[in-house]
Amino acid sequence: MNVEYSILPLIPVVVSLLAIPLIIATGERNPNLREFWSVLAGVIKFAVVASMLPTILSGKIIEYELFRILPGIEIKFRVDALGMLFALGASFLWIITTFYSIGYMRGHNEKKQTRYFACFAAALSTTMGVAFSANLFTMFLFYEGLTFVTYPLVAHHETDEAKAGARKYAIYLIGAAKVFLVAAIVITYMIAGTLDFQKGGIFTESVRQAYSGILSIVFLMYIYGFAKAAVMPLHGWLPAAMVAPTPVSALLHAVAVVKTGVFTVLRVIFFIYGVDFLKVLPTTNIALFMAAFTITVASMIALTRDNIKARLAFSTVSQLSYIILGGLLLTYDGMIGGIIHVSNHAFAKITLFFCAGSLYVCAHKTEVSQLDGIAKKMPWTMAAFTIGALGMIGVPLVGGFVTKWYLLMGALERGSIVILGVLLLSSLLNAGYFLPIIYRAYFKKFHETHDHHGHGHAHEIRENPFMAVTLTITAILSIIGGLYPDLIINLAKEVLK
Repeated sequence: MNVEYSILPLIPVVVSLLAIPLIIATGERNPNLREFWSVLAGVIKFAVVASMLPTILSGKIIEYELFRILPGIEIKFRVDALGMLFALGASFLWIITTFYSIGYMRGHNEKKQTRYFACFAAALSTTMGVAFSANLFTMFLFYEGLTFVTYPLVAHHETDEAKAGARKYAIYLIGAAKVFLVAAIVITYMIAGTLDFQKGGIFTESVRQAYSGILSIVFLMYIYGFAKAAVMPLHGWLPAAMVAPTPVSALLHAVAVVKTGVFTVLRVIFFIYGVDFLKVLPTTNIALFMAAFTITVASMIALTRDNIKARLAFSTVSQLSYIILGGLLLTYDGMIGGIIHVSNHAFAKITLFFCAGSLYVCAHKTEVSQLDGIAKKMPWTMAAFTIGALGMIGVPLVGGFVTKWYLLMGALERGSIVILGVLLLSSLLNAGYFLPIIYRAYFKKFHETHDHHGHGHAHEIRENPFMAVTLTITAILSIIGGLYPDLIINLAKEVLK
């Protein structure tokens, strides 16, 4: 393995941590300067991540060991193709989300904005730590850290509903980690003698034969221990977290929290167990079934939700399992599809949440049933929403189509008519809960008797240019991801080399 040793992987983790005292010190006295620190940290973070991209595309990896605790247990960082794919999207979207947050938080006169931006910065540091971890121990520390620093964001409104949602969020994620994840990591270390990520997995052939039974159970413990992946039935925290402000929902569902869940599962699939071992492991099919079950059932639940954010939440539950299902297909095209959906889902789903926030701030609309004719008043928002929705459905020219193409090819390679049927049915269900929103916005006439507030005050560009511009950018990037997918596909191919 061609390895370069450099401190560069540590910088994206540290840079937003350094911004936190500056954000707090500036505080409410100078909000422009406070938000400048967030933007500056985001730009530096993305620039450092992007500077490592040519090295990764050349087939090398970058490592940096901070310190060693025990043999095989170190605080160590590693940049490879999978981590780069995740970090590149997350670091770029933090910049976009910061600008969007400025518009949202000011437009809605939210309280505790300094705490909000400080926790946001901490969340991106822990996210980068997960992306660039070189072993399970380091990844676990940052994974758990992300839960703690996002708790105040979920509870931001400090209402009884917000506190209840945040409690559920913490109980699910911390509880799953304590019950399943810690035990899985300890057992892995005891059996393998290391927690370092290795292509092809860390278990030798003799270990696989001797411990096949217990490692089968441990694999399921990883799937559910990383509860941020929201595989049913451990998905309830995600809809509950919708009490948070919309930019937090965008962070949770597109940039950081849920993506760390599916990312960590992919790490276990490719770098702890390995494809060859999973092909003979009995519980692989159980995990594959649960991913397919989650895709289907979450989509059906989304059909029943009138609240826009609730519908998007269950959409996220479903879409996350596309990533896990792709990894567990264990076919080349299927695994490519799962990996690239980390990025394709991020840009489309953050667009949809941005649009939900724009509808709330500019028009005070939170329900699908309130959106009749809204496109005439908010054309930019609904155009962006349409692009994001088409990406989720898998329509050509948008990034989501590329994902579904590879997943369908992967199902055919596996010879699984059931998985093929699940993917096709889920696309129909996606259309079932997204297209009615688009139809209402563009083709149904608004009736004053349905909503006394009306649409007359909704002026997206004039009232909140920060939000309108950022959601337009992410929508355009979703299309670029569909037209020019080579970068993320090449990174995915590097993962599987």
